[in-house]
Amino acid sequence: MPDSTVRIGLVLPDVMGTYGDGGNALILRQRLRMRGYDAEIVEITLNDPVPESLDVYTLGGAEDSAQRLATRHLAKYPGLQKAAERGAPVLAICAAIQVLGNWYETSSGERVDGVSMLDVTTSPQATRSIGEVITAPQIDGLTQPLTGFENHRGGTTLGAGARGLARVTHGVGNGVGDGLEGVVQGSVIGTYMHGPALARNPELADLLLKRALGVGELAPLDLPEVEQLRRERLRV
Repeated sequence: MPDSTVRIGLVLPDVMGTYGDGGNALILRQRLRMRGYDAEIVEITLNDPVPESLDVYTLGGAEDSAQRLATRHLAKYPGLQKAAERGAPVLAICAAIQVLGNWYETSSGERVDGVSMLDVTTSPQATRSIGEVITAPQIDGLTQPLTGFENHRGGTTLGAGARGLARVTHGVGNGVGDGLEGVVQGSVIGTYMHGPALARNPELADLLLKRALGVGELAPLDLPEVEQLRRERLRV
């Protein structure tokens, strides 16, 4: 167990927190504390430079105008990019995938350059994707189905440098017809799943924590209410 506090970066909750995705940081903190780790959430707003020294980072969803503000801020203060380069885990939810990508197109047709942490591009689709999504993960360390609530019009295309997080078994996913949901590149994991995603997918939460702590295993947590929630959501 580390002597120092595990610091969880909640990035731009003032503009990238529309759908309650800030709850992902709370889940990480609670799962650490239940195992005896000292953990704290560091909120990084538009008034703050993004520190590169935190242990794990989370970003949430937002609308077009908020995305542009977030993109400019991350480009001006590239602490998140530097943290990912050294291997710090980053969880990007919904619009955060688009901000971290090469470019995204707004609903009005404006193309905005992203910060290019992810080799993805995003364009509006003809219809909005709303509803439950269930997927089969495609990365090492995840064995259980992933479940969440998707609510996005953007369709995200993966470039050669990125790969899908999971394959869709129910719902839409990335929205470009390739059957994939989410994106993985380096230490960044992106998904369109709200819920919050980590409340509904404890295995994903623990994967991020293991990477942040540099450990291969974590003590299991007996949380029957979480398993009940998963069973309910997987019955859609």
